[in-house]
Amino acid sequence: MKEVYIAVDYGGGSGRVIAGSFSHGQLELETISRFGNRQVRMGGHTYWDFLSLFQDMKEGLRMAVRKGYRIKSIGIDTWGVDFGLIDSRGNLLGNPICYRDQFTNGLPEELFGGDKAAAHYAEAGIQIMPINTIYQLYGLKKEGDVRLEVADKLLFTPDLFSFFLTGVANNEYSIASTSELLDARSRTWNRKLIDELGLPQHLFGEIVMPGSRRGTLRPEIAAEIGLDYPVEVIAVGSHDTASAIKALPPVSRRGACRAFLSSGTWSLLGIELDEPILTEEARLADFTNEGGVGGKICFMQNITGLWILQRLRAQWEEEGRETDYGVLIAEAEKSHIESVINVDAPEFQNPDGMEETIAEHCRRTGQQVPATQGEYMMCIARGLADRYRRGIEGLNRLIGRPVEELCIIGGGNQNRLLNRLTEEAIGIPVVSGPVEATAIGNIMVQAEAFGN
Repeated sequence: MKEVYIAVDYGGGSGRVIAGSFSHGQLELETISRFGNRQVRMGGHTYWDFLSLFQDMKEGLRMAVRKGYRIKSIGIDTWGVDFGLIDSRGNLLGNPICYRDQFTNGLPEELFGGDKAAAHYAEAGIQIMPINTIYQLYGLKKEGDVRLEVADKLLFTPDLFSFFLTGVANNEYSIASTSELLDARSRTWNRKLIDELGLPQHLFGEIVMPGSRRGTLRPEIAAEIGLDYPVEVIAVGSHDTASAIKALPPVSRRGACRAFLSSGTWSLLGIELDEPILTEEARLADFTNEGGVGGKICFMQNITGLWILQRLRAQWEEEGRETDYGVLIAEAEKSHIESVINVDAPEFQNPDGMEETIAEHCRRTGQQVPATQGEYMMCIARGLADRYRRGIEGLNRLIGRPVEELCIIGGGNQNRLLNRLTEEAIGIPVVSGPVEATAIGNIMVQAEAFGN
């Protein structure tokens, strides 16, 4: 019977259950199942459909068992910041709110306006963004949401999946770091800040590091998926970025200073450090110090990534137009448009029509408005490449030495047009890492937890 580690990888648009096994020292991956993820607008908020996602995960695990695989362990990673609340009996108090819900707009300024932002960053080290957990909680408190009054534990999305698999409630470090509620140096909850916000201290539980054993599958879950033996859930780099960075290949040249770019719905551009950089210059440059595997700090910028292109393709699909990546990239490469959009502009966060939003952005900034699908693609690619250039320049200033190489990991590294424009923009070599970096990093941590 083939023994496998299972990586459950949830993204903003889809999820996957992937089996990993080692043969002669080489990791082999097999995608067991894929399923969609969606945001549901209801009653004034936008939610994730947690119940469906949990069922999809169980079905993927069941499929792995039916294939005759013996599951060694399970690791779960997701996007950051979002969370669920459970009561003292372990019941879920509603679906998690999606970070793209706009009820947090204006709250960062309300909490940390004026001179407060610098002092806050010197402790948390996290890029202040309305989507972060701290503002979601503050928003719920302002609304008088009764869930905060009856909740026993706050569990970030991967913690929540783990809890309903094992019955053990704890918070993994890398995902907790996205909340803006940790002390970046001590890597523990900032209890003083939690008190100042008027949030219940008991919501914030034990923080466990990647590689910790979270618990064993509940008997009823094991029976449901067809297991007759115990299976452990391992805390991996539960923030998908942390897992992806774990899978970075060795630098191409010994001693070279290499940055990473995890390219997906979001672009995460940065470098791994042993300790955070908490200076005012880092804050003003929008760098964040998120948790990584092995207690590392992922010093990086959160940049709007392929989200704009994903939404544009979804719009084109609804309109019955071309959506094939290969065709669209080939058309873009033939275009001569030089318009550059600001990918971080707030209008691109969640517009009703992405094509119209890009066109209006170009008009407003005095640039040529795209006229073809290829020109829209080129406009986005130029915008991303220019944003990566500014990110690399910021890194060079803050880390005290020049970045000499950029390694792109994740699905976005398959976009040859974007890779070429990025290399031209940043003026240093661009190398490709693994497409399946998140799943690889997830499985590597599981294997290391068992001494492999």
